[in-house]
Amino acid sequence: MSQTLIAPLHAPAAPRTPSQWTGLSRVPVWAWRALMTRLESGELHKFNAEPIDTVDYHLDIDYVGDGIRDHKLDVLVPHDLTAPLPVYVYFHGGGWTSGDKAPLTKYAASQAQDGMVVVNVNYRMASRLNDFTHMLEDGHSVLDWVSRNIAEFGGDATRIVLGGDSAGGHIAALLTATAYDDDLAAHYDIRPQIDKQHLRGLVQHCSMADFSVIFDRGFILSRNFLRMLLPGRGRGQSLKAAARFLSPIEWLDKGFPPVFLTTSERDFFYQSNMNFVEAMRRRALPIDTLIYSRDRVNAKHTWQQDAKHPESQEVYRRLGAFVRRVAAAPAAALSTGAHPVAMAA
Repeated sequence: MSQTLIAPLHAPAAPRTPSQWTGLSRVPVWAWRALMTRLESGELHKFNAEPIDTVDYHLDIDYVGDGIRDHKLDVLVPHDLTAPLPVYVYFHGGGWTSGDKAPLTKYAASQAQDGMVVVNVNYRMASRLNDFTHMLEDGHSVLDWVSRNIAEFGGDATRIVLGGDSAGGHIAALLTATAYDDDLAAHYDIRPQIDKQHLRGLVQHCSMADFSVIFDRGFILSRNFLRMLLPGRGRGQSLKAAARFLSPIEWLDKGFPPVFLTTSERDFFYQSNMNFVEAMRRRALPIDTLIYSRDRVNAKHTWQQDAKHPESQEVYRRLGAFVRRVAAAPAAALSTGAHPVAMAA
């Protein structure tokens, strides 16, 4: 059942453009990259204060084998594991140009201690050499690694939930869509590395699930972000036609797993999220939502990363319940009782 919580409740306000909510409009790629680079070192320490000691940390595992940091992942496992757990695979945000898994370590640990094996992922980002196809390729390489290796860490590769914040949420959503829609997978020349039935759910934190908003007046990102993600920087292509292949919202008709979506009216991508919610409901696809009003000053874009906020703790509580529901162990496995799980060294 879909649930929406807007807290605190308030009377509907007159419509505003994204630039009125955020004070920002048409930010160029170079400025966004510079801002993200400046924030990263502070976020690493801020978000990981008071680390969680009830999980095991397996850091910087190379999931491709080429030794670069963009192809490293972390696996976080709760202590005293007695039976295989669902697997939560998470992609960090950063505007497709920057970011790293390291600031998300405490976020990942928070979910692991709630009863799941968490895979916290790095991936290649947009550059002169890499476009969005490379991000999807890395995402599918992660899923291939998970399917072959996660049992060593106590995870069940048939019970996977994908998730991410901002650009990472977009990657997770489009990965999910490629597993359900052959036409989208063919467009990116990708062969999904996992059975879609094993993708039990999707978590979206302030995601960019509808790229059509980039054409809206006053949207925070310039259209060069769209060009940046396209092969050849989109030369000779219709940007609106190309945006369809970057928009998870356009690829729901062949099915989609349950979604847990969190956003707020202070989120840069708020309208994109609300469009996605409406599209899911119109197709009677299951979606749970946690949506905060503008009165919640902590609930800014990707606030979910910062565990100190009560709004983040509510996200974690709801996320844990979502994963337990959509990725529950099969009844046959539960009836056999708990068995020790061999853990990776």
